[in-house]
Amino acid sequence: MNDTSAKTGELTIVRTYNAPRELVFECMITPEHLTHFWGPVGVNTPLENIKIDLRPGGVFDTVMVNDSDGAEYPSRGIYVEFDKPSKLSWKEPDVEGGMLSSLTFVDLGDGRTEVTIHQTNVPEMYMSAEAQAGMQSSLDRFAAYVSSL
Repeated sequence: MNDTSAKTGELTIVRTYNAPRELVFECMITPEHLTHFWGPVGVNTPLENIKIDLRPGGVFDTVMVNDSDGAEYPSRGIYVEFDKPSKLSWKEPDVEGGMLSSLTFVDLGDGRTEVTIHQTNVPEMYMSAEAQAGMQSSLDRFAAYVSSL
């Protein structure tokens, strides 16, 4: 049953990381890296809660755990595109509207990488100021992690 009245939108976030493109890309596809930063401040994603089948049609499953009360937040994506180390995209069929996230990785030539995250079919609740603050805190965690490597 499709509810065509649901409001969805589009988001684009551009961030620059102090790490080479290959490393930035590798961190986004490897559970041993993802466990260090996946999710906003206040949650963690244990290694055993990350499942990746890295191919178009493969599954990207995570379960984030709230640090304060142990609540679990599962997320499931299906990879649409995998072009190492320049592009990665997945669709979240369980999110109303089937949100699509596409990440493009650009080597800036000086040991830094620009990542553009473009999301379409973003549910209204994911576009709220609180949800966006959570997303930014996750990207901040990633920046700190990748810079430490």
